[in-house]
Amino acid sequence: MTDPQFTSDIEAIRSIDAVPVILSMVKHITGMRFAAVARVTENNWVACAVDDSIDFGLKPGDELVLESTICHEIRQHQQPVIFGHASLHPIFSLHHTPRTYGLESYISIPIVKADGEFFGTLCAIDSVPAKLDEPAIAKTLTLFAQLIAMSLDTQTRLHAAKVELDTANELGRLREQFIAVLGHDLRTPLSAIRMSADLLETKVEDKRSLNFIAAIRNSSVRMGVLIENILDFARGRLGGGIPVQRKLVDDLQRTLRMTLEEVQVSHPQATFIHRLDVPTGVYCDALRISQLLSNLLGNAVTHGSISEPIVLNAWAENDEFVISLTNQGTPIAPHLIPLLFEPFSRSEAGQRCEGLGLGLYIASQIATAHNGSLSVTSDSESGTCFVARFPAQFKWV
Repeated sequence: MTDPQFTSDIEAIRSIDAVPVILSMVKHITGMRFAAVARVTENNWVACAVDDSIDFGLKPGDELVLESTICHEIRQHQQPVIFGHASLHPIFSLHHTPRTYGLESYISIPIVKADGEFFGTLCAIDSVPAKLDEPAIAKTLTLFAQLIAMSLDTQTRLHAAKVELDTANELGRLREQFIAVLGHDLRTPLSAIRMSADLLETKVEDKRSLNFIAAIRNSSVRMGVLIENILDFARGRLGGGIPVQRKLVDDLQRTLRMTLEEVQVSHPQATFIHRLDVPTGVYCDALRISQLLSNLLGNAVTHGSISEPIVLNAWAENDEFVISLTNQGTPIAPHLIPLLFEPFSRSEAGQRCEGLGLGLYIASQIATAHNGSLSVTSDSESGTCFVARFPAQFKWV
């Protein structure tokens, strides 16, 4: 049974999407058959994530006797330990850990957070020898350990942000300033993750490894969306609303279609029906309108029924441009509808709590910035329908 004091550590590692990919990459790069992320404290060694092909017997939450591990020593000196053939090694042939667990090959990299806190190790083991002399192996695993540490730091910052937001005055300026600074700070580890993925891509050629790298990059894209939502929220609260740059756009229909296609690729389980009848010369910020539509589509996929099609329509009506999106599912109670467009109120509105609950708020702010509106109706017969409309100039051809 997992010690309750380590539950949060295990959950923190589990919530990092890239960890399973990292463990698979560690096994692939080293040729070893067991990889794990371990939480190592003064008294405990606890497995947080495991990729085991040798039936070593550990699963997340399991513990080893700390003194029986080399990680106990790594916690003290915070340096990597690597050997590929323990029985021939001048030091580790006599060490108790390889003898206790029947190990021949071993690599363990410390995971150290930005404030200097030692979290644990990224490690790999095997009962057979492995070729670990190539310097690129240690460098790559060190990079992986740094990525895990940066992700943990990001979680800490987000948790601190939530605590601050929960306790700050609803209208307090300090809350918005804190989020703005936080959003900028998050870009630093995100840039490191993206650059690291690009670097890894130049070092490998096989398709399987490239797929793993693509998964890391996709995770960073999702983090980027979250950061941009935070920054848009801060801009909307601190300034005069979300900024838009309106101009006459002749290819808005193409932009909306591309946005829909991107969401379709990300959510192949959902079915979409669309009718786009968009004129040329729409006076708008095309990128912001695309963001509005993407947020509405994401909300429909996440909170609607994917067994029924999601219906998208866009058209010109008199002097207005209109986007309508309808999905089926459990209708929203009337008294909860006003909460949908408020930030950080998703759980209050009875919705599942993926993300920060900023998508509909930002969509509403984009409509407002175009001197328009975003409204919603919801009932069991017609489904839930969001309608965005704003005044526009049209150049009919």
